[in-house]
Amino acid sequence: MAFNFTDDNFKQKVAESMPIVIDFWAEWCGPCRMVTPIIEELAAEYEGKVLIGKMNVDENSSTPAEFSVRNIPTILFIKNGEVVERHVGAASKAVLQQKVEALL
Repeated sequence: MAFNFTDDNFKQKVAESMPIVIDFWAEWCGPCRMVTPIIEELAAEYEGKVLIGKMNVDENSSTPAEFSVRNIPTILFIKNGEVVERHVGAASKAVLQQKVEALL
């Protein structure tokens, strides 16, 4: 299951050594709903290797602002505390999986 990132837990999770994939989304966003099942599948497949989760931009504003998230879904790929890839918009599982593999 995808991890639920919040403004309160984000910095702590990034400080841990595991690579992170975070999907910035909102309930009302159609493309976000298309990406959600893919994020859930990837979270299960990479459990213990990559922390994959979601952050609701309507409930959390500090972290999206810090990373200049202007459109959703925006998916950030973070390794060693640094954003190494950014994907904006919906994508297929194959595209996202390739980006996750690049983190390993």
